[in-house]
Amino acid sequence: MSKGKLIVLEGIDGSGKSSQYRHICARMEKDKIAYNHIVFPRYEKDSSALIRMYLNGAFGEKPDDVNAYAASTFYAVDRYASYKEDWGRIYENGGLIISDRYTTSNAVHQGSKLSDDELPNFFSWLTDLEYNKMGLPKPDLVIYLDVDLETSLRRMRQRESRGLSTADIHEKDNSYLERCLHTADKAADYYGWVRIPFKKDGMEREMMDKNDEIYRIILDSLK
Repeated sequence: MSKGKLIVLEGIDGSGKSSQYRHICARMEKDKIAYNHIVFPRYEKDSSALIRMYLNGAFGEKPDDVNAYAASTFYAVDRYASYKEDWGRIYENGGLIISDRYTTSNAVHQGSKLSDDELPNFFSWLTDLEYNKMGLPKPDLVIYLDVDLETSLRRMRQRESRGLSTADIHEKDNSYLERCLHTADKAADYYGWVRIPFKKDGMEREMMDKNDEIYRIILDSLK
């Protein structure tokens, strides 16, 4: 039996990625498309212990206190455990997997700690670490939700004010988030991600307008 298909939604904090992911899953269920969904990191699992320590500031109060390569391994281990525990067998037997974040998030969030000149080597190292050394599957499609810094920050602060989230060391650092946006643009070019524009004709797009576009792209990839 041929292996399955892995589709990833990626975007920085406040890009609307999680909302888009939930709507995509609901539409697939409504259309009776068989799929399995995963979300990274898996904060409730033991395999995310180092991630939680890192984000809570145990290794330093700023993201740059843990270098890009070390921090990437924290997230990679959680993905490896997830593959072995949750969805690897489904994927190997031909199943469709829809993922909220993946190795792509290491490219964006950890790559932001490096200079532009260092990024190609880092992106290549990530590919080798997770796909070759660890044996995780490469995504068949990565959909990247673009956003601007102002909107990202506004949405995160709104979530915090409603008690829906507490800012971690990534989310507290505005300059870090700005670097993430820059790095995401570089990663999208390097890896060939499909971009979903944040604006149309200079205006912020409606959530469902973007969702319609994302869903069409996914359905086309399944043909």
